[in-house]
Amino acid sequence: MEITIKPVERIEGQTRVPGDKSISHRALLFSSLTEDTVEIENLLEAEDTLSTLNCLRELGVEYEGDGKKLKVKGKGLRGFEEPDNVLNAGNSGTTARLLAGLLAGQPFHSTLTGDGSLRRRPMNRVTEPLKQMGASINGRNNGELLPLSIRGYDLLPINYTVPVASSQVKSALLIAALYSRGTSEIIDLYNTRDHTERALRYLGARIEKMGRCHIILKSPVKLKGDRFRIPGDISEAAFLIVAAALAPRGELYIEDVGINPSRTGILEVLERMGADISILNEREYNYEPVADLLVKGGRNLKGTEIAGEMIPRVIDEIPVLAVAALFAEGDTVIKGAAELRVKKTDRLKCISLELQKMGALVEELPDGLVIKGGAKLSGARCESHGDHRIAMALATAALFAESESVINGVEAVKTSFPGFFDIMSRLAS
Repeated sequence: MEITIKPVERIEGQTRVPGDKSISHRALLFSSLTEDTVEIENLLEAEDTLSTLNCLRELGVEYEGDGKKLKVKGKGLRGFEEPDNVLNAGNSGTTARLLAGLLAGQPFHSTLTGDGSLRRRPMNRVTEPLKQMGASINGRNNGELLPLSIRGYDLLPINYTVPVASSQVKSALLIAALYSRGTSEIIDLYNTRDHTERALRYLGARIEKMGRCHIILKSPVKLKGDRFRIPGDISEAAFLIVAAALAPRGELYIEDVGINPSRTGILEVLERMGADISILNEREYNYEPVADLLVKGGRNLKGTEIAGEMIPRVIDEIPVLAVAALFAEGDTVIKGAAELRVKKTDRLKCISLELQKMGALVEELPDGLVIKGGAKLSGARCESHGDHRIAMALATAALFAESESVINGVEAVKTSFPGFFDIMSRLAS
């Protein structure tokens, strides 16, 4: 499926974005771990989160309603049922890795797989520490790749330093630690997004954070709750934010966006580049900070460096930040983002390749990009490579090219932001 994007001069209006994908996954999973019926509001209804919901259903979890108000009947830690089919995580790495942590604590056998793309993504970063906790896990390439065969046990507590910038690994281990007896300690050197810690604390887990990166979880515990309210996803809002910041004219008001500090790097980088962004009406849902955002166009942006501790806070937004950099004065350098090579695609390679088709001057580094600002983009035919973030980043760039562009493979956007092109079309003029 392809779409034609025409150049625009203005981004104007008021909108919302879908529920946060990371929080939606966790709300579904943690609701099922409680001993209550938990109502979830504003769940992201997209392919990735449906993969989590379908896997939980195979494990005996019952639910009713839809994404506006979904009620999940918790099974407690020990109430899951042995699935009579293979659990399919689809294209969702979050589903696969977090579910591996849950399955490691179950006293039955299960098999976990995914689509062709997910079966190429590394799983040993999760399976190795889970084996240290006592789970029996086998898979292709010595447990590095899906499908995985998992036989769970009463697990041992773990003291583990996560060697990569991955909130999925940290979350999988915290979930598994719920099935141990004692104190587990996780060192998250990269200070990755903390939605799991906030959700567990909200549901009554004995979890605390010491300093910047030391997480302590004491088990056993019973989780209890009645409601999750999901804020809008700042990673999906990022494409609209960048479009509004780049537009010569207009103002964009986005309601109800999650502003978890581990996720707001996109706002800080854009403000450093000179964008006009206001954070309004700050509030909180289930320990998650939320606000409205006002973005004004017509500002001249400047190039910047994105590296170090900022990288985990913008890891999903780097493709669209690369687009912002194209229209800035001077160079933008992105370093330390090698993790992007093992996402749904090699995002560093794909975004540089496709933007070059439009006339961008982008140099690909082993762990990042160098983007030359000020190049005029021409319309081009581009490919999403089956990656939702590449598709939306290319569409954002195409809004400010000198002629229309065609983006192929835009069906990938359904994994995270159904309705993206309808919203962009309504706001753009």
